[in-house]
Amino acid sequence: MGSDIVTKNYTTEVRKVLICTLILNLIVALSKILYGYLTNSVAMMSDGFHSGFDGASNVIGLIGIWIASHPPDEKHPYGHRKYETLFTIIIAVMLFTTCLQILRKVYQSFYEDHITIVTQTSFAVMFMTMGVNIFVMLYEKSKGKKLGSEFLVADAMHTKSDILVSFTVIISLVFTKMGYHYADSIVGIIITFFIARIGYQIIKEASYILVDTICIDTSAVELVVNNIEGVRGCHDIRTRGSANSIYLDLHALVDGNLSTENAHGIADNIEEEIKKEFPSVVDIIVHIEPEILEK
Repeated sequence: MGSDIVTKNYTTEVRKVLICTLILNLIVALSKILYGYLTNSVAMMSDGFHSGFDGASNVIGLIGIWIASHPPDEKHPYGHRKYETLFTIIIAVMLFTTCLQILRKVYQSFYEDHITIVTQTSFAVMFMTMGVNIFVMLYEKSKGKKLGSEFLVADAMHTKSDILVSFTVIISLVFTKMGYHYADSIVGIIITFFIARIGYQIIKEASYILVDTICIDTSAVELVVNNIEGVRGCHDIRTRGSANSIYLDLHALVDGNLSTENAHGIADNIEEEIKKEFPSVVDIIVHIEPEILEK
């Protein structure tokens, strides 16, 4: 029951963050795309599409978090948490798709008459939307770390790329106004590099969870276990999962003369102490072994 309450609270908090950032991302994306279209700016439109995928990733996140919050069932005895990781990877795929769209637009700009109109409003739109992105990135990253949500942290990284891209677009507008018309298209290529790099980082982080990379300091776990009364030592500590949902198993040595009931009591104490010290651990398997004394 306690685990279900924690999961429900986690899902509710993440959902609130995603809905808030979704609204802001849509405002930012529409501002850049519409004004980029009106002024024929490849850089602004590309940045707008990039921001648009921020909003799309929020929608995907809402769906992914909802699925991941489902409790364990007969076919999914360990729950549905890895669906959050799956949807995190989808964000990366969307980023790579954005790269292809931007490159296609850049290619067309080199072989067609391309004149970008730069106005004071162009700079106003970019500075305003960059300010919104900075707020979204800091807010989402802070909440992601606090809640232990890999999706929110990945989405914050996505938004961070928006900030870098927006800064680059502003520079391109300056050079375009000075008469360097190809600066707009060249910046489109630079934007593609930034987006692809963020996509790679997201996939790398998600792969750590999918291949069950260690996710907690086992030496710290060993220290906690060895301080429990009745424990003579522990070994083979293994962990897997994500920052907010860790599965752990270990072998604990106890006095070989203990009754089954007493040994089981020590195992219960181990589980209780570990969950107290490491709240993100949701499931623990303790293998009790009799200590073999050398004669």
